[in-house]
Amino acid sequence: MEFSSKLLENAVHEMSQLPGIGKRTALRLVLHLLKQPKERTQELSTAILKLREEVNFCKSCFNISDSEYCEICTNPKRDNSIICVVEDVRDVMAIENTAQFHGKYHVLGGKISPMEGVGPQDLTIQPLIDKVKRGEVKELIFALSSTMEGDTTNFYIYKQLEGIDIKTSTIARGIAVGDELEYADEVTLGRSILNRVPFEHSIKAS
Repeated sequence: MEFSSKLLENAVHEMSQLPGIGKRTALRLVLHLLKQPKERTQELSTAILKLREEVNFCKSCFNISDSEYCEICTNPKRDNSIICVVEDVRDVMAIENTAQFHGKYHVLGGKISPMEGVGPQDLTIQPLIDKVKRGEVKELIFALSSTMEGDTTNFYIYKQLEGIDIKTSTIARGIAVGDELEYADEVTLGRSILNRVPFEHSIKAS
């Protein structure tokens, strides 16, 4: 792709580094920004910089937050005894959109994947185990995507909980095997949460 301006080329290059954005889409977005009032572009730049510099991760669940603890963790109406274990913030948002879950979350920050060099120590698994050991939790719901990496992560956490009196369940397989949680429709995902099954059953079925 030939550019008449180095500034344009640099902007397109940076925009194309975003996931799912190719060079043509990046060019379209950059040209769109050029047509906007200067103030609009400045507002966008300020919002991104402010996000990068000031965003926090909740000290309890590791969700993205504006303060030390996120709004879900500080909400007195949420059930502290049930924790839904998810991969990242997109999964929290997907489940929240169903309005079917009223417990709290734990964001792992990824899945165990030896192929990608991601081990248990790279995720927030230990803080989750520590929370369970303190007796704060009665049920863990595994809500990772039904991929090999998701199943491996679920099983690893399950094995770390051996000997601890806690109920473990997994979302029902209304979510197709191999699907990512964030792409599931709200009705299907909501039913999967409500119709969750004991995790032991999912091991036998796999």
